[in-house]
Amino acid sequence: MKVLKFGGTSVGSVKYINNVISILKSNAIDKSVVVVSAIGGITDKLLHAGKLAIDKDENYKDVFLNIKDIHTQLVKELIPVENEAIIFAIENKLEKLNSLLEGLYLLNELTPKISDKLVSFGELISSYVITEVLKARDLDAVEKNSQELIITNSNHGNAEVIQEETKENIKKYFKSLNNKVTILPGFVAKSNSGEETTLGRGGSDYTAALIAATLKAEVLEIWTDVSGMYTSNPKLVKQATPIDQLSFQEAMELSHFGAKVLYPPTVQPVLDANIPILIKNTMQPNDKGTKIFDVSEVSIKNPVRGITHINDIALLTLQGSGMVGIPGFSKRLFETLAQERINVIFITQASSEHAICFGIDYKDADTAQTVIDKTFEYEIALKKIEPILVETELSIIALIGDNMKNYQGISGRMFSTLGKNNINVRAIAQGASERNISAVINESDVKKAINALHERFFEVQTKQLNVFVVGVGNVGERLIDQIEQQHNFLKQKLKIDVRIVGMANSRKMVFNETGIDLEDWPSSFDFAEQSNLERFFNRVLELNLRNSIFVDITADEKVSEWYAPYLRHSISVVACNKIACSGPYSTYKNLHDLAINFNTSFLYETNVGAGLPVINTLNNLVASGDKVTSIEAVLSGSLNFVFNHFSDHTNFHDTVKRAQFEGYTEPDPRIDLSGIDVARKILILARENGGEMEIDDIENKSFLTKANLESYSLDDFYDSLKEDETHFQEMYASAKANNAQLKYVAEFKNGKAMVGLREIPEGHPFYNLEGKDNIVMFYTERYPEQPLIIKGAGAGADVTASGLFADIIKIGNK
Repeated sequence: MKVLKFGGTSVGSVKYINNVISILKSNAIDKSVVVVSAIGGITDKLLHAGKLAIDKDENYKDVFLNIKDIHTQLVKELIPVENEAIIFAIENKLEKLNSLLEGLYLLNELTPKISDKLVSFGELISSYVITEVLKARDLDAVEKNSQELIITNSNHGNAEVIQEETKENIKKYFKSLNNKVTILPGFVAKSNSGEETTLGRGGSDYTAALIAATLKAEVLEIWTDVSGMYTSNPKLVKQATPIDQLSFQEAMELSHFGAKVLYPPTVQPVLDANIPILIKNTMQPNDKGTKIFDVSEVSIKNPVRGITHINDIALLTLQGSGMVGIPGFSKRLFETLAQERINVIFITQASSEHAICFGIDYKDADTAQTVIDKTFEYEIALKKIEPILVETELSIIALIGDNMKNYQGISGRMFSTLGKNNINVRAIAQGASERNISAVINESDVKKAINALHERFFEVQTKQLNVFVVGVGNVGERLIDQIEQQHNFLKQKLKIDVRIVGMANSRKMVFNETGIDLEDWPSSFDFAEQSNLERFFNRVLELNLRNSIFVDITADEKVSEWYAPYLRHSISVVACNKIACSGPYSTYKNLHDLAINFNTSFLYETNVGAGLPVINTLNNLVASGDKVTSIEAVLSGSLNFVFNHFSDHTNFHDTVKRAQFEGYTEPDPRIDLSGIDVARKILILARENGGEMEIDDIENKSFLTKANLESYSLDDFYDSLKEDETHFQEMYASAKANNAQLKYVAEFKNGKAMVGLREIPEGHPFYNLEGKDNIVMFYTERYPEQPLIIKGAGAGADVTASGLFADIIKIGNK
């Protein structure tokens, strides 16, 4: 014999009931007992109608008519012919409901006793409708009123079952029953004095569990609107999957910590009888579902079986030096709470005995604070202990698994994952069984926490990176294209899932929590909001996504001022903007300190050499113990392009214009030609090598004229280049006469740095540097004579984007 319980949010639709019938037909080879919840949320409608009636609101009649319409329409659709008698019977049953509502309207009072009678209508009429539909479909079905079997006390709203009498009634009824399918309403019962009662939360499950345990059923099947118990809440964790099998203890833990599919007290009868529970999806009956049975039979691969949480937690702390070594504090504390019927969800106490910390439902926090302070008012007055400390807006998250005790490092992996995502743990509890490892965190961090933990313990080690990009111009577009192109490769080969969640340009910004469609990302700006750096930052914090990365693809000082706030919230920063790292040394050092303190990343490889691994190579040399004695470099792809194309057959003005047009210079080429850009780059390399230098410490030997440097606008600057063409031709002629090439060189040596234009002789590594290429030579103790050389394209949108992309991947591999 099987016992099946049907319920869930979809109850009431024609498709749902047809699925129920199909499931029962497939089970009809054996005897089946079916417990049915109310159709289509009727219980809530009944309570609403009752409240309207006692509030003297005649709209209760509309709610009643809606209930009537739902049931009669279902019958008409499910039993198209010869349904008059059934509809008449429904109307007779509902007439009693109407009389009850009219009475409530007149009496203006809804007592627990009347409330039980009111909500019972939902279960009773639903079981009748489904029974009649089954009969019409030629199933050997019979309806039995559970109120005639299940006997309780008179505690209305949450009645307690009188076990022996109830079990005897169940045995006696089913002993002589020959029908294949028996339909019973769940949740409803009667007291031993004959009054209608209800079984409280999970009452329909309890009805099914009582019958299954009493009849020694082979299995209790709970058919609901989800395909089993999930590894985490699928509404919050999109990658959550159903768990094939669980032990009774694991299922109890998961249910206690928020898995609403199962309410542990209601299924206790089948747990005691060691009857397996199967949780299935009525709307997707072919899904495997979750089987819950004896732990000795469960084959476990992953020691962590699920990740769950409870919201609306208040954390209370009783502390004081007067508690140390004095027995009885815990007893008095928890007796006080018990007297107020306050349930304690979470407890932890340090071995110092200086504090006891416990979690309760936030609704009980004010009461708990009042009664605890009253209980300990004498000790508080003597300052032996402090008044109870109450913290709210918290949640408990928990890892669940019977077998966690046999695996080392589960707790370490849990808390390191939380720490990496800037999730502050307020309290921790772990029993000796290690079946449950719980932590209290801010409620606002729950979604990020359970997604990060799920990624760590359940997914194929695929790390999701949530990227926020400011600056979607030329370089930004190339970066987006590269991420879109490499998405599948990164996911398959490196187990990294890169999503761009937010974008902003100078005018608009757009967000999509599930990831912006990169195949058509420009269209996302069509209805975007106005761009604002502060609102962008606040939106990133509001989304609160794990592994978040802020990418700055601008040359804007105001954008760089937001690096520190991002890092303080454990949001990694990737920047091609050089302003932060070449600004005051205190700013540079503070950003690095923040990255360390908040366990995040601050990467800026593209600050020097675009996509070339210049900074990374320097860092590796220093980290490996080598000492860099000097650095010589051509660090401006734009200046190298200019001087490679400038000759006595061209003019300097046109060469600079061409470099700007082809994207090799900043929008304002004065930044490149003045040497400040190169000075910033050698300053960054000097700092990476340990030098505490400022930009004013860099000697800048400019090749520009005074008129060039003092130009007040870009047009004025270009005019001055034309006027000073002789100056530039003289530089070229000097280099040509010496069989040399003009290169703008940066040098760091003996703690000093300088930048300037040089005549590079033939045979020098810089001599044949072509196009927009950069070159860096590191002289070190390990490379004293033949330097370590890095050479390649040092400007251009594609290579700069690839450098940013490499930094993002580096964070993903961290």
